Amino acid sequence: MSALIWLIPLIPLLGFFINGLTRNRVPKMVNGVIGSAVVLISFVCSILAYLEVSAAREAGSSGSFTLHLFDWFAVGSLKIALSFLLDPLSAIMLLIITGVGFLIHVYSCAYMAHDEGFGKFFAYLNLFIFFMTILVLGSNYLVMFIGWEGVGLCSYLLIGFWFKNVSYAAAAKKAFIMNRIGDLGFLIAMFFILETFGSLEYSEVFAAANGLSVGTPMVVGITLLLFVAATGKSAQIPLFTWLPDAMAGPTPVSALIHAATMVTAGIYLVVRSNVLFLLAPLSMEIMAVVGVVTAFVAAFIALTQNDIKKVLAYSTVSQLGYMFLGLGVGAFTGAFFHVLTHAFFKALLFLGAGSVIHGVHDEQDMRKMGGLRKALPLTFGTMLIGTIAISGIPPFAGFFSKDEILAHAFQHQPIFWVLGLITALFTSFYMFRLVFLTFFGKFRGTAEQQNHLHESPWAMTVPLIILAILSVVGGFINVPEVLGGQHKLQAFLAPILEAGEVAGTTMTLSHSTEYVLMGLSVVGAIAMAVFAYIKYVKNAQVPEADEKPKSLLYRLSYYKLYVDELYDALFVKPLGKLSTVFFKYVDKTGIDGFVNGVGDFFTGSGRGIRLLQSGHVGFYIIMMVVSIIAILMYGMFYS
Repeated sequence: MSALIWLIPLIPLLGFFINGLTRNRVPKMVNGVIGSAVVLISFVCSILAYLEVSAAREAGSSGSFTLHLFDWFAVGSLKIALSFLLDPLSAIMLLIITGVGFLIHVYSCAYMAHDEGFGKFFAYLNLFIFFMTILVLGSNYLVMFIGWEGVGLCSYLLIGFWFKNVSYAAAAKKAFIMNRIGDLGFLIAMFFILETFGSLEYSEVFAAANGLSVGTPMVVGITLLLFVAATGKSAQIPLFTWLPDAMAGPTPVSALIHAATMVTAGIYLVVRSNVLFLLAPLSMEIMAVVGVVTAFVAAFIALTQNDIKKVLAYSTVSQLGYMFLGLGVGAFTGAFFHVLTHAFFKALLFLGAGSVIHGVHDEQDMRKMGGLRKALPLTFGTMLIGTIAISGIPPFAGFFSKDEILAHAFQHQPIFWVLGLITALFTSFYMFRLVFLTFFGKFRGTAEQQNHLHESPWAMTVPLIILAILSVVGGFINVPEVLGGQHKLQAFLAPILEAGEVAGTTMTLSHSTEYVLMGLSVVGAIAMAVFAYIKYVKNAQVPEADEKPKSLLYRLSYYKLYVDELYDALFVKPLGKLSTVFFKYVDKTGIDGFVNGVGDFFTGSGRGIRLLQSGHVGFYIIMMVVSIIAILMYGMFYS
């Protein structure tokens, strides 16, 4: 299969062209079947690729296969090839992208059934899968950058899919612009990598990096720039505000791009470049600080949000912060493990939210929901599973991956663990708050909504059930030794992350300490769930639709720490005024004035010279005589 891995991105690309060219010409379901089928075929190919890598790992090899397609270009001694790398890391990422992607495509067949842009939507989804697979399959940074930019483009198209709504179009532009900031960091990093290592191929760069000493300034600079790129794509402070606004896109977009795949591209970049980051302790420390602060801040904001998708959006930002905390403290396997489990339960939660929105006729405000567990039993059951998983309650998936990150954080710096634990408690509270406000109590919507409450069709509920099962069993992939496991995922990824073992980032805590840390986390999560139950179910303290936040902390959380207002004051308005000045004095007066002046000069000159061509023979004779006299006089005086 390694010789045919080019089929994995190619088939979704074909789906993009077919759906793009046939939209509005064939029945909607044809577009849906084609869009889903191409991703399913890609998923089957990904399974075969994974099995080949797994068999190679069991045989004792690294399980890495490189497929050279063709030489792209050569400049002097620099040669760039379009080639793919299949190894344990990319094999797992392909399973996430195509597997979860297929479920979301099936879900979209029902969710978007009545949308007039149905065919275009599936074309965009297929294009996204193409670019995402290119991103993880590339054997060098430039091929990764192609996929990186491609998923950014698809994100813009899908967030602004309903572009007739001005606010949705603005959200798409915001995501695109903020991602460009990070992409610039990636681009500059590639130039420095070329300058330092003379190549962009992973194998050559990492082999050369092994000969450098820890703390080499150029490597620190490269890793900081790569982290800037990851900060933009994975929505970390200060470039995180685009992701909550990205909820303007259809719910399947939120599940696919902003929960399971695209936003984890930054984590993939760091894990892939772990050899470089281990040579830059400063970069890793900065990454850990940014990660834990992002996790804490986003969880704090999520505590009071009332839009069901906004809660999940800030939850995504928070979970991504957890992943960067893990990367920063050297828990590369733990961070990637959380990528895997997060793809299951967060895709489940977003699709569950979409099922709720579908059931209550496009309502997203939880204050106008309530009592839906009877009308939407499957949605309720699956979302409850996702909530337990993300809250870190055993034995569901989120417990194992989150515990591994927290344990490494405690080993590295106890303060990181404290902030991570508080974030975990916040997570449990706001997620159970979401469940209780949505599914418990009395229905608070309109009578018309209540009369039409219904469970979603099978195309939406079957993906929910599959993701719920994965959210239950997914954590057993990498059970720690303290719980009788063998760290199977860590062993599988060893060839990519072996430098981490050399750097001493393995777990050194005693089992008793790990038990205490686990116990505190689990007990805290359960206690916060109980607190949310008492507050929102037993005491029925449902926020009023027009209720204004009273306390300072509540206002800070409810108004999202005023970060958007701060950015608007510091960047948007000053740049708007500066652009107005440039338009008025540089563009309009200067450039336009010069260009228009040149045009006016020649137009005026032509208008004056045109008067000489009067058409009167007498005038021409007079001018001829005057000219002859002038020539004779010139000859007399200057000859």
